[in-house]
Amino acid sequence: KIIVMPQSLHGPSPVTKFGPKACMLQNPHTVMHIQDPASQRLTWNKQPKSVLVIKKIRDASLLQPFKELCVFLTEMKDLIVYVEKKVLEDPAILDDENFGTITKKFCTFRDDLDDISNRIDFIICLGGDGTLLYASSLFQESVPPVMAFHLGSLGFLTPFKFDTYQSQVTQIIDGNAAIVLRSRLKVRVLKESCEKKARVDEKCIVLTNGDTESSRKAAEYQVLNEVVVDRGPSSYLSNVDLFLDGHLITTVQGDGVIVSTPTGSTAYAVAAGASMIHPNVPAIMITPICPHSLSFRPIVVPAGVELKIMLSRDARNTAWVSFDGRKRQEICHGDSITITTSCFPVPSICFRDPVNDWFESLAQCLHWNVRKKQNHISSEDEEF
Repeated sequence: KIIVMPQSLHGPSPVTKFGPKACMLQNPHTVMHIQDPASQRLTWNKQPKSVLVIKKIRDASLLQPFKELCVFLTEMKDLIVYVEKKVLEDPAILDDENFGTITKKFCTFRDDLDDISNRIDFIICLGGDGTLLYASSLFQESVPPVMAFHLGSLGFLTPFKFDTYQSQVTQIIDGNAAIVLRSRLKVRVLKESCEKKARVDEKCIVLTNGDTESSRKAAEYQVLNEVVVDRGPSSYLSNVDLFLDGHLITTVQGDGVIVSTPTGSTAYAVAAGASMIHPNVPAIMITPICPHSLSFRPIVVPAGVELKIMLSRDARNTAWVSFDGRKRQEICHGDSITITTSCFPVPSICFRDPVNDWFESLAQCLHWNVRKKQNHISSEDEEF
């Protein structure tokens, strides 16, 4: 007898707990152990008590929504509100004496100093898609559920409108919401030598074998959209080798290469000619940037593989890498970038459900398949 064990659609190690109190309610009546996206529901083990509010910095249009939301969360819902310290350093907030009585109740933190991973029950983002990417970067392991309000420019990842925020937030607190698990990439950058290299990251790990000159510096990142390797300021073609599970599959010669999640497939990758992948699909997208080849098409590989990118031996210049548009750094000969699907996805709260929200974003934000309709042909017209 063969027993088929249910597997997660989002990587090799399924995670159904998010933060200290939230978890995902699985539908027990799945067919062939494939989870129906519409059946992914948020539930709470305990009533949520804390919320992290992320606001786009230096955006005056968000001040009033931010204040209204914080008053509602503290006064009406009796929640502990966490806010990044630099948000409260805005003069428009500091000068508001009435709001000052509310800010005294906030818990503040600095992203480069304080670990808040076990203190937050759920997250509310005010702004554009960048606020959700920033929220992801704050949590290197389990991520609390994220509710994103569309107060930015594009809003592909922010399905909620702020007009009815009170009823929508109340529904989330009551556990009445669908979620989509947005897979992330676990990226490890290994530097060949610490000498004459750019500063990597404050949280990097130094691996030594006793010899200072041969010390290797590694840094790990959790990436929601994409890893981009490009030629940087050089006028030469980027020349990097791409390995899959230890085997060289191709050499990228062009402006660079994008390795993206399904969520990131509708970002930089789609602008470079890639297909759009629903966030529930377990996959990694590999997209060349302006390849010097007529046959190099974007490809989709299984979520469970390990990718590695290195400079080719005969590369004429170095390369540069960035992670969700941040932490940009130079890649030299001997350095390597290892990419796998992370065990810690971002549970993004849906407005309706994962499928309807995605197609709504395609239509509203990217105007997918927008075309003037063809006129109907009458029986009289057909005679001509």
